[in-house]
Amino acid sequence: MSDTGGVREVKSAARTVELLELLAARGDRPARLQELADQLGVPRSSMYALLQTLIARGWVRTDITGSLYGIGLHALLTGTSYLDSDPRVRVVRPYLDEASQALGETIHMGRLDGRNVAYLATRESHEYLRTISRVGRRLPAHVGALGKALLAERDATDLPEGPYEALTPHSHTSRASLLADLAEVRSRGYSIDREEGVLGIVGFGFVLRYDSPATDAISCSVPRARLTPEHEAQIITVMREIRSKIEATAPGTGGAPHWR
Repeated sequence: MSDTGGVREVKSAARTVELLELLAARGDRPARLQELADQLGVPRSSMYALLQTLIARGWVRTDITGSLYGIGLHALLTGTSYLDSDPRVRVVRPYLDEASQALGETIHMGRLDGRNVAYLATRESHEYLRTISRVGRRLPAHVGALGKALLAERDATDLPEGPYEALTPHSHTSRASLLADLAEVRSRGYSIDREEGVLGIVGFGFVLRYDSPATDAISCSVPRARLTPEHEAQIITVMREIRSKIEATAPGTGGAPHWR
């Protein structure tokens, strides 16, 4: 049993979280009992009992045959509560609206989550449809504008050796390649994702330095076919202004909890 901050991990709690994370990661692909038991390395009978407990409490759902399992409604309700209770998200949302109206493009807010970035808020462009940017989605930090803006704020020793997962032919797959890119991010003051996460989409990421080390960033995504030099310059100007407004407005910790 592993240690967490000097306290022994509760095995049943860890198994429950692992199951929920596994179901959430599958998205619209429901799982069967044996799949879940095999992937988590637990007896089939124990997995069945855990699933039934979570179904009764709304955290897992099953189909009418009782043979397929997926993430339940209470996971959404809890996630929504996280967003509603986060003061940073509340501050950033109106500025995402402002950026979206000024640029006509899709604007995101994301937060570093280990080696991934979680999308916390999104304003979609009416000009094109995105399928990867919904709130709650996680992407590897090394493939997107949000993640690279945040990784550039951290020490190079924090990066794993690799090789890294490639989501497109343009993704960084080596530590050396990513480090060279992050050096450019620090030099110019923002990140550029040229089809590294999604083919046909270019992103520009701007870290929010209201915390140290920074954990949040905003980005603008635009179809490559529509990205002219003039529009790119406009995006950079507007997003820099939006970042400055957010950093000037974001509340200090005050009497509120300082989450880690």
